[in-house]
Amino acid sequence: MLLDIVILNQCERELKELPRETLEDFLDAISKLKSGLQLSMPLSRSLSEIHKSLNELRFKDKSGIYRVFYIIKKNDAIYALHAYKKKSQKIPKNNLVIIKKRIRTIE
Repeated sequence: MLLDIVILNQCERELKELPRETLEDFLDAISKLKSGLQLSMPLSRSLSEIHKSLNELRFKDKSGIYRVFYIIKKNDAIYALHAYKKKSQKIPKNNLVIIKKRIRTIE
């Protein structure tokens, strides 16, 4: 079963800030998810400790490390919620607030 892809407007603006190569990697990963493939480390990781269906896509290139957070709602769609350039080991508190707020908008 193919799931729809929904990129929240705010996330779409954030994705436009990613380097072209990283954006292409994101599109490739989201295409694999859409076709039903299960992604795992090092590309994708579950963040179920934050929310039961939250995951992150992990990208790295010469300009930095990037994260794109998404949720898969079964029998519905894949929602891209938030993207940013990673600068620290942990997810910054302000990014967690953004992610949780955007999750609430789709639940």
